[in-house]
Amino acid sequence: RLPLRRPWRSARGEMGERCGWLVRCGAAGLMGYGDCAPLPAAGTEEPAAALVWLNAWQGQALGRPVGSALADLAGDTGPAPAARYAAECALSDLAAQAAGLPLAIWLAPGADLAVPVNAALGPLAELTRQDLAAAPGYRVYKVKLGLGDLGAELAHLADLAEALPRGSAFRLDANGAWDLAEARRALTVLNGLPVESLEEPLGDPTPEALARLQAEAAFPLALDESLVRPGPAWDPSWDPAELPVRRLVLKPHALGGLGRTLDLARRAQAAGLEVVVTSLIESAAGLWPTLHLAAAIASPIPQGLATADWLGRDLGEAPRAEGGYIRVSPTPGTGFRPY
Repeated sequence: RLPLRRPWRSARGEMGERCGWLVRCGAAGLMGYGDCAPLPAAGTEEPAAALVWLNAWQGQALGRPVGSALADLAGDTGPAPAARYAAECALSDLAAQAAGLPLAIWLAPGADLAVPVNAALGPLAELTRQDLAAAPGYRVYKVKLGLGDLGAELAHLADLAEALPRGSAFRLDANGAWDLAEARRALTVLNGLPVESLEEPLGDPTPEALARLQAEAAFPLALDESLVRPGPAWDPSWDPAELPVRRLVLKPHALGGLGRTLDLARRAQAAGLEVVVTSLIESAAGLWPTLHLAAAIASPIPQGLATADWLGRDLGEAPRAEGGYIRVSPTPGTGFRPY
C-alpha cells in the first residue's frame, strides 16, 4: 500500500493510495520485477482476480526457462491484465538483463532512451497559476475536467491559459463526464484555447458521437479507458483505423502486457493515429518498464509518465522528469531495484 501525497481525483472517482503486489522472478542469479496494481476504474481486473491469476501463474512458471515462461504468457487471454502485465514485466526484465540490454533496446533495437513527458497536475479546480509556474520545462500540462460545473471549469481554464509558458498547451481529460451536448458546448470554448488534446469527452462514446465531435474539435480527441470497457479482452485483430478519433491513450496495465501494448501502438501509428503511453500511478517497479515501453514505441508527443511525485512512498528509486523528459536507465533490464 503506497499512499499518495494528495488524493487523485477524476470524474470516475477518487483514490488516496495505490495497492498491489511486487512480483519478483529469479533465474541464473538475476532478479526481474513487475508491479501488479489493479485499478478497475481504468479497465483492469479487481484485486481479488489479480491475486488468483498470480497464484496460478506462479505454479505454472516455477522452474520454467525464462523464454518458455514468456511464450506461455503469449497465449493468455484471461481477464487479469494487470497481473499478466506484472508477470511479463518481471520476465522481460530478466530476459533483457541476460541479454545485457536495457529493456527498451531489447524490445526495439535503436530505441531513443529519452522520452518526452507531460506534467500531471490533477483536477482543474485545484490548479492555480502558481502550480503552472512550479512545473517549468514542459510542453504539455495534463489536467482533469468534469468534476464540477462546466461553465465554471471553462472559465477557470481560460484564466489559467493566460499563465501558460509560451509554446505549451493543456492536455485535458474529462474521463467520460459529459454527454454530447455538454462536450459540444465545451468545444466552443476549448477551440479558442491552447489545448493539445481532449481525452474521453463522452460518457457514451459511440462511434457516431465521437466522429461528430472530432470533426468539430480543433485538436485530437483521444480514447483511453473506453478502449478496454466493458472488459479487457485482448483481440489482436482489432483495427485502430476504425476509430473516429485521432489519438489512443494506452495503459499497459489495462491492456495486459508489454508486447500487446507495443503491437497495438505500432498498428495505431501505421493507421495514422497518435499514441500516448500513460501510467496508472504505479510504483517504481511498474513505472520503469512502462517508461521503457514508451521508449520502444517512440511516439514523438509527450507521454503520461511523470507521475512518480504523486506517491508519498515508493518501492524503489523512480524515474523522474527533467526539462520535460525522462531518461530511460541504460543499465540492462528495467533499472528498477527495490529499496
